[in-house]
Amino acid sequence: MLRRPLESAGLTFYRPSKQTEYVHIDALFGESGKNVIDWGLIESQFRHLMKVAVSVREGVISSSTLLKRLRSGSKKNATYAAFREVGRVIRTVQLLRYLSDPALRRRVTAATNKTEAFNGFSQWIGFGNRGVIADNDPVEQEKAMKFNALLTNAVIFHNALDIAEIVRQLLDEGWTIEPEDLAHISPYLTEHINRFGGYGTHELGNQPEAYDPKLDVDFTQLREQAPTAADLGQAA
Repeated sequence: MLRRPLESAGLTFYRPSKQTEYVHIDALFGESGKNVIDWGLIESQFRHLMKVAVSVREGVISSSTLLKRLRSGSKKNATYAAFREVGRVIRTVQLLRYLSDPALRRRVTAATNKTEAFNGFSQWIGFGNRGVIADNDPVEQEKAMKFNALLTNAVIFHNALDIAEIVRQLLDEGWTIEPEDLAHISPYLTEHINRFGGYGTHELGNQPEAYDPKLDVDFTQLREQAPTAADLGQAA
């Protein structure tokens, strides 16, 4: 039952050796003897791998610059090939952990849904030209993406302010607000937003009130259940 969706997602599991076979999950690894990790290549390039890792960690070289260098003649680049093998090892281990740990799957799925919701909201905000960036200039493309991200975050912040104000009003009226209730409320609301808008300049000089981030709701339990960066990295 697990093989079909994993295959459809283009995910490949790699064996530690050609002789390795598994009783219940062997089908995940494809044809017997195929998709095998080249441990010899990793061992021969281990010193180079460590040098690169330390250089990135210490900021001597950026990850983007490193990728450009490694991709240059990548088929002949032994260090690139070794990194690819290491990546296959890590990905296979994490995929197996993902399959065997229901709690991890729930946390990762929740975080992934949030990311997809944000991306969908961002695309809804960037509706001009059907969201297509027509400029071929990389600098202009980067500007368009950053401007869209800035506008998206501004609208999300505005939605969060409105939600917080409504919650305060309900609390003042005697309603009991549980953190679980607020956990189901998304800041990616669009029904009340007119993207084409009415643009007036007479309010530009108005000073907004200070933002009040405090809500009289205890979120401790939800924070303890939230996925951490380590959880997401383990299933990457």
